[in-house]
Amino acid sequence: SALKGAIQLGITHTVGSLSTKPERDVLMQDFYVVESIFFPSEGSNLTPAHHYNDFRFKTYAPVAFRYFRELFGIRPDDYLYSLCSEPLIELSNSGASGSLFYVSSDDEFIIKTHKEAEFLQKLLPGYYMNLNQNPRTLLPKFYGLYCVQAGGKNIRIVVMNNLLPRSVKMHLKYDLKGSTYKRRASQKEREKVFPTYKDLDFMQDIPDGLFLDSDMYNALCKTLQRDCLVLQSFKIMDYSLLVAIHNMDLAQREHAMADGTSQADTRRPAAQKALYSTAMESIQGEARRGGTIETDDQMGGIPARNAKGERLLLYIGIIDVLQSYRFVKKLEHSWKALVHDGDTVSVHRPSFYAERFQRFMCNTAFKKI
Repeated sequence: SALKGAIQLGITHTVGSLSTKPERDVLMQDFYVVESIFFPSEGSNLTPAHHYNDFRFKTYAPVAFRYFRELFGIRPDDYLYSLCSEPLIELSNSGASGSLFYVSSDDEFIIKTHKEAEFLQKLLPGYYMNLNQNPRTLLPKFYGLYCVQAGGKNIRIVVMNNLLPRSVKMHLKYDLKGSTYKRRASQKEREKVFPTYKDLDFMQDIPDGLFLDSDMYNALCKTLQRDCLVLQSFKIMDYSLLVAIHNMDLAQREHAMADGTSQADTRRPAAQKALYSTAMESIQGEARRGGTIETDDQMGGIPARNAKGERLLLYIGIIDVLQSYRFVKKLEHSWKALVHDGDTVSVHRPSFYAERFQRFMCNTAFKKI
């Protein structure tokens, strides 16, 4: 709770002090700025008193991230309200990276503790260039990068978009890399309430793939292609596509069963505030806003069907783009690729990884109706 409190105090201060600075274009040096402020528990003329131990709060590239938030339509007061007005909710699944995950109480943002913060800072100029050309992307949307220093520890955190709104029940979830080597969920993972399955599980559970109408399929594959190109240019690999599936027909049946026993929660989930933050907007943006496709009951998911013809909503995004760098460095000293030769090992040069990833997504995972 001390960490959550420190994060909220720090973000409140940094966003507040930023709002007094005039808007201007982002300059190259903005990507390398680190602002630091000390929060003694008794308070100071800049910071409020608090019940935690003294800590220092650092904000990386504040002006650049302000620009990113603006690009995604996140107003400073909304950002503050989402992150700081109510306690953050800790998510139980910390993922393989051992990071802590928090979600804001309104479901808008995820906060993740991160060891790869310096790597993200290196990526920022390229990330900026890419978003300027193309805000519609399945890459993670980074809204802020901070560091809490307390008791001799550095805890770096990144604020990102939340791919999976809690208001929508996900029936299945897959982490797909397009590799089949050892890509099966572990026994421990399977015992979880909401396990994350992998490529081999997907091919076994959904052998025919997920069916999208042709416009949607084309938009999705085009977006994936563009995103992979960006990752490849950063020499990044080992990223995954997170695919979470809400089965509308199954949900209706579950609902009907539950209706007999209890009144299910009928509130409409609030739409996410951030622009391009839903899976649907990530692949086609506002072009279709008024069109036939974006309807209210899709809650930002991408409409699809399975081989049985059941109606699905897909929530997708590319994840783990920051893990790879260290991973690749470690691998340079290993013989893995020589021992297990061939396309199945998930570590390969970035262009190979990107091509295999796209091929799997657009041939095996997703199909055109």
